[in-house]
Amino acid sequence: MLTGKSLLVTGGTGSFGKKFVETILLQYPDITRVVVFSRDELKQSEMAQQFPPEKFKQLRYFIGDVRDRDRLNRALQGIDIVVHAAALKQVPACEYNPFEAIKTNVLGAQNLIEAAMDNGVSKVVALSTDKAAAPINLYGATKLCSDKLFVAANNFKGKRDIKFSVVRYGNVMGSRGSVIPFFLNKRSEGVLPITDERMTRFNITLADGVALVLKALADMWGGEIFVPKIPSYRITDVAEAIAPGCRLSLVGIRPGEKLHEEMITATDAINSLQFERHFVILPSIPLWDVQAFAQAFDGTPCPDDFAYNSGSNDEWLSVAELRRLMVEHVDRNFVPA
Repeated sequence: MLTGKSLLVTGGTGSFGKKFVETILLQYPDITRVVVFSRDELKQSEMAQQFPPEKFKQLRYFIGDVRDRDRLNRALQGIDIVVHAAALKQVPACEYNPFEAIKTNVLGAQNLIEAAMDNGVSKVVALSTDKAAAPINLYGATKLCSDKLFVAANNFKGKRDIKFSVVRYGNVMGSRGSVIPFFLNKRSEGVLPITDERMTRFNITLADGVALVLKALADMWGGEIFVPKIPSYRITDVAEAIAPGCRLSLVGIRPGEKLHEEMITATDAINSLQFERHFVILPSIPLWDVQAFAQAFDGTPCPDDFAYNSGSNDEWLSVAELRRLMVEHVDRNFVPA
């Protein structure tokens, strides 16, 4: 799929970007070029130490911001495939600085769409979030808007040979700013702050997130939102897995937080298909034969009353499973304290 291609990753120095680049370099050694596009020169320098240029000759670094369309145009010259992972994603920061989130997550998305069309890119997969389904915070609202922009881009591409699709998933285990690193840092104090004991979240590992993006790149027809079938966890179980001896301190739900996250609402489900390991939310304006798409990948319509919610999920991670995953995907030396 990627042999002889050139690929660019926006937000390429983030948690997902680094794992995605690592996976591509290992699985596709014949890829022509991998471009990391991001704003932070320090993170790019640190990444270059992790992936030495004398060993990974395909790897390039491009300083730039998705808010800057001219810079995107320059970066996308000769690029075949784009994975869009750049975003402002911290919920409290987006609530406090709303238009900054809009400039990156919404205007940046449209800049990327237009630059991709102008430079002969063939495929674009954009990363979304469970917070984009029935959003109650600005981050979720901007990502829902971004999702709509990428899906709708398939309507005005004209005769260009380009496809746009979206991948939506839940909390990435161990990613920067997420609850697990936070609890790991806090456990030495003997107290873990818990927003609400009832809180649940979806969970996906970085490796599984990368695998879903690669599947989307392989299977996309343009306009789909791919949603993985993944387990949920209870926030109290995460606390128990990390620090069973710590006291839990209830601090209340933060602005813009939900008790439970959704990835497919009941309204979305009417226009969604389910497959063995994932769902697909179909484009609201039909772009291709839905029955042919379902048959090609062995999919069936979701039930009319279906909703994919972390609190009503049918797959849950136990305390023991959380500990195993933390050793495998967060810290090989992890021991509950």
